[in-house]
Amino acid sequence: MSFGLVNIPVGLAPATKPAARQSDVSFRLLHRECGSPIKQKRWCPVHERDVESDELVKGWEVTKGQFVMVEDADLEAIEQRDTSRSIDINRFVRLEEVDPVYFDRTYFLVPAGAEAQRRPYVLLLEAMKESGVAALGRFMLAGKEKLCLIRAMGEALALETLFVHEDVKDHAEIDEAVATSEVREPELDLAKQIISSLAGPFEAEELRSEYRESLREMLEAKLQGVELEAPVDEAPTPVVDLMEALKASVAAASKKPAAEKKKAAPRKRAAASK
Repeated sequence: MSFGLVNIPVGLAPATKPAARQSDVSFRLLHRECGSPIKQKRWCPVHERDVESDELVKGWEVTKGQFVMVEDADLEAIEQRDTSRSIDINRFVRLEEVDPVYFDRTYFLVPAGAEAQRRPYVLLLEAMKESGVAALGRFMLAGKEKLCLIRAMGEALALETLFVHEDVKDHAEIDEAVATSEVREPELDLAKQIISSLAGPFEAEELRSEYRESLREMLEAKLQGVELEAPVDEAPTPVVDLMEALKASVAAASKKPAAEKKKAAPRKRAAASK
């Protein structure tokens, strides 16, 4: 990684597990009748036969049914224009100015092992923390150019790969629709009360997937030959009046902390008895 004439040796390590974008359970398609895995075939409808991998070529569809063939060598020629392994920082920006919608993948920048090589890493980290900035840059990953933002994350530097601007959808239509709606002061006060009653510190441990847990439970049950009962969907309560809904929400939120304390008490007593 380089900024100005300073070079910082780093490694790039994914910050999330490979299954982070999935349910952590993968499925294959089976034939329901016999349970055999289905094979995916490459079929040419013109020659009416299976096609081998060495007969395949990439195609860019210009118009419906018309393609420009692109060889691997064509793509490699573009990729080889920049074979640098350096992360080049070209600007420092306020982190709050970068909307998270541009974030794609998160990586950790791992400092080198030798103490002398770690010093510039720590120097950049501390300077960015004290200045309240993040670094914008670009680098090559697996032959493809990536835009990135480097930010302080505790005592480490994290790298976020970024979507390019044209890939992020515009929200002007939403802004226009919202601008025509009026908010009344009493409603705003009640909404703030709800927010205040539900406010609390961010706890990363609370970020858990109920879908994952239910999926594992269902698979374990099927493995044991047990069929789980399907959950019954509760019909949502119709909202007749916004003010009444806000008042009911404030009342419900004020009761919630007390109920949570009652639930937590037995656990504390159990822990103390151990």
